[in-house]
Amino acid sequence: MGHALCVCSRGTVIIDNKRYLFIQKLGEGGFSYVDLVEGLHDGHFYALKRILCHEQQDREEAQREADMHRLFSHPNILRLVAYCLRERGAKHEAWLLLPFFKRGTLWNEIERLKDKGNFLTEDQILWLLLGICRGLEAIHAKGYAHRDLKPTNILLGDEGQPVLMDLGSMNQACINVEGSRQALTLQSLGCVLYAMMFGEGPYDMVFQKGDSVALAVQNQLSIPQSPRHSSALRQLLASMMTVDPHQRPHIPLLLSQLEALQPPAPGQHTTQI
Repeated sequence: MGHALCVCSRGTVIIDNKRYLFIQKLGEGGFSYVDLVEGLHDGHFYALKRILCHEQQDREEAQREADMHRLFSHPNILRLVAYCLRERGAKHEAWLLLPFFKRGTLWNEIERLKDKGNFLTEDQILWLLLGICRGLEAIHAKGYAHRDLKPTNILLGDEGQPVLMDLGSMNQACINVEGSRQALTLQSLGCVLYAMMFGEGPYDMVFQKGDSVALAVQNQLSIPQSPRHSSALRQLLASMMTVDPHQRPHIPLLLSQLEALQPPAPGQHTTQI
């Protein structure tokens, strides 16, 4: 894999007494930057997220994001490799060293397939949704809620397993996590499921036309008919997107339904993407 990447700089950084070689910039947004680095001690690639901190509040928020990562050791939640705070003159940079996922996000996969006129199969969708729900279950078990669940915040591992990222958006669900906060999570999860089924978000066209998404979500979602999807999958989507939040299934119920819908053991390898 290393030979396929452009080496843009020979600069190195040291984190936790380990040296990392800068490979290339992966992206930037707001006051954060993400670089691809290679660990010279192990030869593995990592994503180094650098957050520019102008004030004490910025440093506290970066520290909180690192703390959120450290709360979990779960295959469907992004782990933190290392964290440090570096001085940059009068300012600071918070560095979060994270695993690098060469396959990108779930949205990248959806778009790749869509460009070829294809979609995720139902088996793949069910397998992905199961992993996402297991990650959410672990987050809820700690008393937190993910506030920004969407395909661009779900990474794909080497074997296609979903990994939840953007833990900085999480907040402590002081209100009952089995109540209104989880109902919002379920609606977001329904939007993720819709995107996996149809290659676009349920309200993308509403937004593109300039209509009110806030009004659109108050009406029952119309689910397109497709021979690709079973009635069970369509019913699952409808239950998550129902207007009445009290009627949406909780994560434990959703998990039991998904486990029942998984293909037989001999065919599990076909669900990987």
